[in-house]
Amino acid sequence: MSDLAATPATGPTAGIDRAAIMVMLMNEEDATGILSQLAPEELRQLAARMCSLGEIDPSAIAEAISGFSRSIDNGSISAHGRVHSVKRMLTSAVGDMKADSLIRQVAPEQKAEPSPTLAVLRWLDPGVIAEMLADEHPQAIAVLLLQLDTDTAAATLAALPRELHTPVLHRVARLGPVSRQAIEILEETVEGMIQQRHGSVPLTMGGVKEAAEIINRAHRSVEKEVMPEIGKIDKILHQQLEHEMFKFEHLFVLDTKMTGVLLREIESDTLILALKGLEEEQREQFFGAMSSRAADGLRDEIEARGRVKKTEVEAAQKDIVTIAKRLIADGELIMGEGDEDYV
Repeated sequence: MSDLAATPATGPTAGIDRAAIMVMLMNEEDATGILSQLAPEELRQLAARMCSLGEIDPSAIAEAISGFSRSIDNGSISAHGRVHSVKRMLTSAVGDMKADSLIRQVAPEQKAEPSPTLAVLRWLDPGVIAEMLADEHPQAIAVLLLQLDTDTAAATLAALPRELHTPVLHRVARLGPVSRQAIEILEETVEGMIQQRHGSVPLTMGGVKEAAEIINRAHRSVEKEVMPEIGKIDKILHQQLEHEMFKFEHLFVLDTKMTGVLLREIESDTLILALKGLEEEQREQFFGAMSSRAADGLRDEIEARGRVKKTEVEAAQKDIVTIAKRLIADGELIMGEGDEDYV
């Protein structure tokens, strides 16, 4: 178990630990957006900590979320008079009548923004939220889902047990006004959920696969900065990350030109076996980089090959990944956005 699990951290390290936990609680898209904004040294420290945390004590998870909530409290923008201020700005922009109509649509009850405690939910992965809510009353779940954006609420609902779907949606549709007292109780419930769900059983978080996926989805500059530094402090982890970071499926992001560059280096038999394990629509990635005649011929050969062992397919795909890695190292193959930004 990590030091974080055994002893509450203090000082600068505590901030890194809390940041690592919060990033791992987020969905990949949000995590990627944050990582892309960090400086190289910050990336190195955060990535190294994410990989080394292992099992995290529940109190550390609660402290990380509470710390984030406190930071929102300390740096928040006051909600007092918010609707009035927005209406005044809209009036200047589009006139009184249109502004009044817009405000009636977007703030008919002058709805208050969620408290910092409930706002934390927006940063959590839907699967984590669903795990926390699974044993709660459908009414409480409905209110909490309404604190989330629509996509996150939908993903959270899908992750809940099926028997909760109908009662929760029914209450979402029929909820109506919710008293301030009820919201305050709900805030306490959310904080209690973290302790109740993870108060006695450590939550396993992070790992090589999760770290690799986050690096994969970040800009290539993130990989170029982080990976060499991780190699210096943990060579085994570096090898494990490299293994996880590049899989055959990642070749699907290649454009037609780059796919053609790759195809020129692959033996025909290897390509036939590799494509044998793909769906027809996935094969189109490769067919599209060939002439019509060559693509038709390859389709015929794949069909004529009949059934093949899964191990043979996987071996062929690994061979192609190895070729792709070599071409990338030589600068002949460019994945995704490349090193530079284009407009």
